[in-house]
Amino acid sequence: MFVDRIKVQAKAGNGGRGCVSFRREKFVPKGGPDGGDGGKGGDIILRADEHMDNLAALFYEPLIKAKTGGHGQGKQMHGRGAPDTIVKVPVGTVVWRVNEQMGGAKEYEEALADLDRPNEEFVLCEGGKGGKGNVHFKSSRNRAPREYTEGEEGEEGTFLFELRTIAEVALVGYPNAGKSTLLRRISAAHPKVAAYPFTTLHPMIGVVEFDDYRRATVADIPGLVEGAHRNLGLGHAFLRHITRCRLLLFVLDMAGSERRNPIEDLQHLRREIDLYDPRLSRRKWRVAANKMDLPGAAEHLAAFRGRYPEREAAAISAKSGAGIEELKRSLDRWLQDDDFALRECSCRKADAGSEGDSG
Repeated sequence: MFVDRIKVQAKAGNGGRGCVSFRREKFVPKGGPDGGDGGKGGDIILRADEHMDNLAALFYEPLIKAKTGGHGQGKQMHGRGAPDTIVKVPVGTVVWRVNEQMGGAKEYEEALADLDRPNEEFVLCEGGKGGKGNVHFKSSRNRAPREYTEGEEGEEGTFLFELRTIAEVALVGYPNAGKSTLLRRISAAHPKVAAYPFTTLHPMIGVVEFDDYRRATVADIPGLVEGAHRNLGLGHAFLRHITRCRLLLFVLDMAGSERRNPIEDLQHLRREIDLYDPRLSRRKWRVAANKMDLPGAAEHLAAFRGRYPEREAAAISAKSGAGIEELKRSLDRWLQDDDFALRECSCRKADAGSEGDSG
């Protein structure tokens, strides 16, 4: 089961209670107060773990609690501090605080942390401090105090964990465009491939090896449909996963085997991304012209290059493997291109003049 968004309840440990005690030893009359302090409650700490790829573990344990600190004891012995509770989450997890109005009618979310580096930690809830023993309340006028304080309450709250996949390249396209087959070709990942739409139900990550020991991570995003930004289809739930990608690679069915026009597909996909987050429409992007082994693909590719003369399109066939090595070399070049921003500016101006295309 793949879980990339979950709401949890977290409660840090309370501080231990202070102690009321008096020194009682032979030959030491009226030894005075010696009650120790309570121990600190345990913190709840999130740790980004690069070996995790989703939040399924928290689906079965949505309530996170830390232990209470030990109580103070006589002879000014402090209570034992409670151990911290470490919760492992995938790298790329964004943490939001959820504040509910009375009756739970509406929620306001406040971003707290973005764990985008391996082993990065964030204290979600801090444990309460221990209470004070009666030794703190002695004075010249109160030589036998019986006062003490309870430990402080640990922090608690409702939080939303949202996973945003960290990858350098995102494969974006309509269902059955060949994204999963392409990921199989260029990496060692094994996403499900079948002759029907929506075979990819959650993002898949693959690592592409380049020359000179360079590599890049590529994410296969579930197929988008028109209206995805309005929660239509399956892809709407995974649009957040492309927000971190440096390059958007649109995989187009250049043969139109699903009775769609590849140029219109590109325009609709870019419009959906722009409506979801306008910042994504300004992200650099390229095109993988897939299914070039089918009839009609060459004509559609010629029409595409006439419409977008400055936009590079890699002609490939993910099924047969034709053009895959050229695509990998292009990916390496696109990711390293220092002059990318200058060409992107001119291409966006050309796109803005194209009817029906956003950004």
